Amino acid sequence: MLSPEKLARISELSNKSKQQKLSTAEAKEQTALRKEYLETFRSTMRKTIENVKIVDPNGNDVTPEKVKQAKQNNRLN
Repeated sequence: MLSPEKLARISELSNKSKQQKLSTAEAKEQTALRKEYLETFRSTMRKTIENVKIVDPNGNDVTPEKVKQAKQNNRLN
């Protein structure tokens, strides 16, 4: 998870970019922070999905094989 300071900085740069043009350094910082945010988000989402078990109304496990394999691979690592 990104630190509250980094999230605040992302918001600050976003708001500033709506009001005026960012400097080259600020634009690079914004790009780097956004990239870090997306990587963190994707990683967290991937872990969440891998820990989901889908059960149909009859009680049968219908979790997709791809999710089951990913979960199994993470247990081995």
